[in-house]
Amino acid sequence: MSDLISKAKSTVLTVKPYVPGKPIDEVKRELGLQNVIKLASNENPYPPSPKVLKALQEALPSVNRYPNGDCHTLREELSKFLNVKPAQLIFGNGSDELIVLAVRLFVREGDEVIIAQPSFLVYDIASKIAGADIVSVPLKDFHYDLDAMQEAVTPRTRIIFLGNPDNPAGTYLTQRAVEEFLAGVPRDVLVFIDEAYFEYVQAEDYVDSLGLLDRYPNLIVSRTFSKMYGLAGLRVGYAVGGEELCGLFNRIREPFNVNSMAQAAAVACLQDQAYYRDIARQVEEQRRYLYIELTRLNLEYRETYTNFIMVKVSRDAKEMTGHLMRLGVIVRDMSFWGMNNYIRVSIGTAEENRTFVAALEKII
Repeated sequence: MSDLISKAKSTVLTVKPYVPGKPIDEVKRELGLQNVIKLASNENPYPPSPKVLKALQEALPSVNRYPNGDCHTLREELSKFLNVKPAQLIFGNGSDELIVLAVRLFVREGDEVIIAQPSFLVYDIASKIAGADIVSVPLKDFHYDLDAMQEAVTPRTRIIFLGNPDNPAGTYLTQRAVEEFLAGVPRDVLVFIDEAYFEYVQAEDYVDSLGLLDRYPNLIVSRTFSKMYGLAGLRVGYAVGGEELCGLFNRIREPFNVNSMAQAAAVACLQDQAYYRDIARQVEEQRRYLYIELTRLNLEYRETYTNFIMVKVSRDAKEMTGHLMRLGVIVRDMSFWGMNNYIRVSIGTAEENRTFVAALEKII
């Protein structure tokens, strides 16, 4: 180890780097394939709306200028859309940055962060880099064990991360469950609810988290334009919380952290809700199609409230993803999460899903 590397924070050495799904072009190049589909990263398979593409074209000539550092127009539009005060919003380079900011704001070395196991890897990575002790609470039948998470709180607890719906489980938390949980958490512990997939939920008892903010000043809720709105390549997320709490986030975020193209596109998304309601309908149709086909193939799957499905396979997940990749289908190997017999499949277009089913049938 070189002298410089030896001076790096010791906590960094405990972290396994996040490994994203392979890009389509890389798989084509490695395997010499002409046709490849990617169902690994929970992306929206449909292009942004025409209004979004027009907004991007109009914003393009101004990229020589720095973006609005306060996301002024987006802040105004989103505050009206959500019926919250503009000062209750904080924006990030994707919702991932908001997770990192929360950890930077509240976690010191030796503090504790409570997460589910398995759950979104960035909760764990950001907290470990900060020097936190990770308290992992296993899922119970692919659902959060909120009672166990509440019991795990100690005087050293600083943040509790809740994915709702959760990645990779795909399950959600109800209004009653969240209210009971928040009532039992000390007010000096931040409860961070990550709702990256909330637009896909069609459940009457799904929590109205924004409606709880006035009662729980230790609550913050993050969302993203990467999933339903299809802006994954532009990276824009936001969080909603109390004005005082969001003011603290604003003190530590990087200036100009959301680029001008992302801001323009996000505003256009909010103004074209009909387009995205149609996408939600198509995703729901394709989810049901995949349920039917997986059942026909005698494969166990987890009912999901997101745009991805967890599928149990009869062989090692790494082996299965390798076979599928050689057939031009990229899915997520869940062994990194400790789930050696599961793959995660993003819900694609009708054509992509048929291709996935045909490849799966060849293998099994």
